[in-house]
Amino acid sequence: MTVLTHFSPIQYHATLPEQIDVVIIGAGIIGISTAWFLNKAGIKVLVCEKGRVAGEQSSRNWGWVRQQGRDEAELPIMMESIAIWQELVREIGAETGFHQGGSLYLCENQEQLDSYQDFLQIAENHKLDTRILASNELYRLVQNTPELWKSAVYTPSDARAEPEASVTALAKACQAAGVTIIENCGVNNLDFSNGQLDGVNTEQGFVRCNRVLCSAGHWSARLLDRHKLELPQLSVKASVARTAEAPLLFDGNAAGSQIAFRRRIDGGYSVAMTDYLEVMPSLHAVKHFRRFLPLLKLAWPKLNLRIYDETAHVNPFSDEADYTRLASNRVLNPEPSNEAMKRLRRILNERLPILQSVPIVETWSGMIDAMPDAVPVMDEIQQAGGLFVATGFSGHGFGIGPACGKIMSNLIQGQAAGFDIERFRFSRFTDGSELKLGPSI
Repeated sequence: MTVLTHFSPIQYHATLPEQIDVVIIGAGIIGISTAWFLNKAGIKVLVCEKGRVAGEQSSRNWGWVRQQGRDEAELPIMMESIAIWQELVREIGAETGFHQGGSLYLCENQEQLDSYQDFLQIAENHKLDTRILASNELYRLVQNTPELWKSAVYTPSDARAEPEASVTALAKACQAAGVTIIENCGVNNLDFSNGQLDGVNTEQGFVRCNRVLCSAGHWSARLLDRHKLELPQLSVKASVARTAEAPLLFDGNAAGSQIAFRRRIDGGYSVAMTDYLEVMPSLHAVKHFRRFLPLLKLAWPKLNLRIYDETAHVNPFSDEADYTRLASNRVLNPEPSNEAMKRLRRILNERLPILQSVPIVETWSGMIDAMPDAVPVMDEIQQAGGLFVATGFSGHGFGIGPACGKIMSNLIQGQAAGFDIERFRFSRFTDGSELKLGPSI
């Protein structure tokens, strides 16, 4: 993987249409998946991306395609997503790295195992193939590791994929099928007339349309704020490293109390810390601080507050949403801190000593857009006719992305979602509902 930045060559050029059926803002896994399903339904789609396709969190995540550990409302959608990933491998005819090698949550003691009891019941309710492994079963699957773990939670049908390769392959397939994708084309604002959408103002001009999907990840709240639509959103910086080719540890995804590792198609591992995240609150997030208190309390042991991080290239305290002023920040490219990378190397040496002599060949960070309850928004905005939002996936969006794209395609066409998505409504932050906290970021 080579991390995309605003210096990366533009791959998607097109003439901006004067009119289109649907405009999608953001070319990550959600936006591109939605475009794929809309196009298959015969709907003309324009995808506007201020930076690069899959340039931000959609290419910077761990690459897990997991059902394990999901919020109960997400699980049926994620189970459908596994089936869609399988279909996409056949349909787009490009290497995505999709492989069903399973997921493991590694437990050092009974207390850690007990923490998964609620999900084990959820899995049983949905007939998911999750089960507990005793140590003898575990070490038949996990090789070349010290015997730190006494048991594990295991879902054999879970999968992995290469994030950048997957999303760019799907984007190329969309383009070949007739979807218009334009990079370096930020959307400045939306035009409404009597509460109904008329079109979008982009850097390259105005496009008339009556349906828009905002799937802009970290940037979604900034755009919505311009139209007095408040979306509480917190930016969380997560860092990842890639090793050179390494001895086989496990052919899927695994995570324990300090470390997570995922086999890569190149024979190396994507590795990350499970107990270290950096939080960079904007003025927008501070305004919604009370809403985030339960999530922050749950995740507090692994959070590290950063007031301002120059390596993020954009001041997180700025609520400026004018994309024309972000030309030098088209791809948010925060760099891993030296502290984080030193800590990761130390944990790798302690927990996976066979990797001590394996070089780390690349490191990167991404900005997770977290919601106060750690589950996304997928909804039509009633007070802004024609505007749909799919954002705030809180670090869980890559694997579930294709099925969420299908849901948003259905909603945009005026059809039933196909799943119970009441939990993901936009209005839950303003209608007085008590928020139910989902899986932590």
